[in-house]
This record gives sequence, structure tokens and C-alpha cells, in this order.
Amino acid sequence: MKFVDEILKRLFSDKNTAMTHKENFVQEEGEVEALLQWMDSVDGKEVFELIYNNYHLQKSGQETTPELQVFRSPYANGIAISYDLPLNSKTFSRLFFAFGQRIVDLGYERVSLDRTIQEKASGVNTIEKQYLKPKATFSAARTDQLFGNVAIEKVSVNHKPQMIKILVTVYSDRLYTKARSFDSFIEAIFNPQ
Repeated sequence: MKFVDEILKRLFSDKNTAMTHKENFVQEEGEVEALLQWMDSVDGKEVFELIYNNYHLQKSGQETTPELQVFRSPYANGIAISYDLPLNSKTFSRLFFAFGQRIVDLGYERVSLDRTIQEKASGVNTIEKQYLKPKATFSAARTDQLFGNVAIEKVSVNHKPQMIKILVTVYSDRLYTKARSFDSFIEAIFNPQ
């Protein structure tokens, strides 16, 4: 019945109304293996190095390609990487999943992996999102929040990649240890031990 309702709503609704579909998805085992191989390849390492260098250049006020924005506040910090040369759509998608893998390697668990597709009069927006939290520790008096919660989004408009956003949000609660700095987060994901 839901399918029929969706069709009727689409046929007889206001054309300016956005249609939204949200779904969870998983990476297949073969995709994860291919991702890990890419991350260890020369190409993968060069992409991480490029983004890392652009982060430091942007902090010093220089323009970079691909463009990178840095967000800073007391409780949330992040970066946004614009889709531009030398990145291609395959590399951009790999980068999205590779960031998630690097964060899992830091002691996080992936809580969700979802995709939201929104159809508007202006086109189709797709947001793929990974949400990662520090693994819970029940033995300590306070839970180690590491760097805080991490959300990674890959935004596409009309099936064309636009940006990847990484946002780190810290807890200000007494139940958690003080979060490690955002600069140390950047070092950890771009220069893993």
C-alpha cells in the first residue's frame, strides 16, 4: 500500500514538494577488501596526502584544489572537501569510505551507514552518511570519547559528487573524558600509525 501511496502522492502533489527516501545500506565484503587495497596503494596514499596538505595550506590562508573548508567551534569541528580535479567520482567515493575505515581503526564503531535521496524541482540530492561513535567502555568511571562523535557525509547533486564533509562533535558531559583536539584527529586519520 505504501508504494501505491507514493505513486499517488507523486502524481497529484505540488511539484515544489520534495520527495525524500532514506535507506540503510552496507558495504559488501568484496567492496571492503577493494577499499583496503586502494588505501594501501600508491594512488590511495597520494589522495590522502593531497587532502592532508590542502588542509594545512587552507589553514594558512592559501587556496587549494580540491578546495577544502575548515569549520571550528568549541563543540564541533570539521572539514569539507569539494569535488574537483584531480579527484574523480570513483576516487571520491573511495575517499568517503576510506575516512570511515580510518576512523574505525582509531577505536570507533560505525553506528549507521545510510543514504538519503531527495527529489526536488531543481534535481536530485543524494547524501550518503556514516555515523561513528567511540566504542563504549563500561569498566571506567568515565567513557573515553576519543575525539567525539564523527559524521561523514558525501553529497551529490544530480548524481554528480559535490563534497565530503567530516564533522566531529564532542560531549561536554561529566560521563565522558575530555575530547582530544581536532588537530590530533586530523593527524590520526591522515597519518595512521
